[in-house]
Amino acid sequence: RRPDGRIKDMSCRVAMIRMQNDGLIQLPSPRHGNSNGKRYLRRTPQAEPEPVPFIAPVNSLTDLCLQQVTDRKESHLWNEYIDRYHYLGYHPLPGAQLRYFVRDGERILALLGFGAAAWKTAPRDRFIGWTSEQRKCRLHLVINNARFLILPWIRSKNLASKILSMATSRISDDWQQRYGYRPVMAETFVEIPRFHGTCYKAANWICLGKTKGRGKLEKQHKTLLPKKTIWIYPLTRNYRRLLCR
Repeated sequence: RRPDGRIKDMSCRVAMIRMQNDGLIQLPSPRHGNSNGKRYLRRTPQAEPEPVPFIAPVNSLTDLCLQQVTDRKESHLWNEYIDRYHYLGYHPLPGAQLRYFVRDGERILALLGFGAAAWKTAPRDRFIGWTSEQRKCRLHLVINNARFLILPWIRSKNLASKILSMATSRISDDWQQRYGYRPVMAETFVEIPRFHGTCYKAANWICLGKTKGRGKLEKQHKTLLPKKTIWIYPLTRNYRRLLCR
C-alpha cells in the first residue's frame, strides 16, 4: 500500500508484467485491449486552438498561477489538451500523481503532470548513491514530471522556466496534502534531439546524463525508444540522506 493507505494498483500491475517477462508467472490474456484512455477523450470547444497567438512578456502575467486538477471535468479537459497538443499525446500517468493547469486569470497557458518515478535508471541511481533495497523502499519519494506543455499559441519568453520554478516550490506541499508524504526529489526525461532541456537548465535542474533508449520492461538490451537526457531537481536540502537511509 501507499503511505496514505491506498492500494498500489498500477505498481502491482507493472510488477506482475515484470514477473511474467522473467518467466516467474503466466498471466491470463487481458479481457480488454489497452486503449490508453483515448476512447474516452472528447473534443470540446474549450480546448480548440486560439486563432491568434497570445504574445506577452512573462513579467506582464500578473495573475499567473498553478491550478490543481481536482474534479472530473477538469481532468477531462487536461487530458484533452495533452492529447491534442503534446507530441506524446495522452496516456494515463502511473501511480500517485498531481496535474495542473497554468493560468493567467481565466486563460490557460500551460499544463503540468507529475507521476511515479522511473523504476530504475543508472545515472540517477548512481547520483543518489542508494542501494537496490533503498531504491525499492524510497522510490515513492522521487516524482516524475511526466508532462509539461505550453500551448502552441502561447508566446512568452522565459515562461517555461518560470512555471517550473513555481511548480517545484509547491509540489511537495501539494503532494503531502494529497498523499500524506513529501517527495524529496523530482526527475524528468527530455527526448533528444527533439528538445535540449533549456527551460529545465534555466530553472536550475541538474542534468545527469542520458538514457540508453530501452523501455522499462525491455530485457534484451536493445535500443527501442528515443534516448533522453535525465534531469533532477532536489526538493529539499538533505534529499540524498532521506533517500539512502
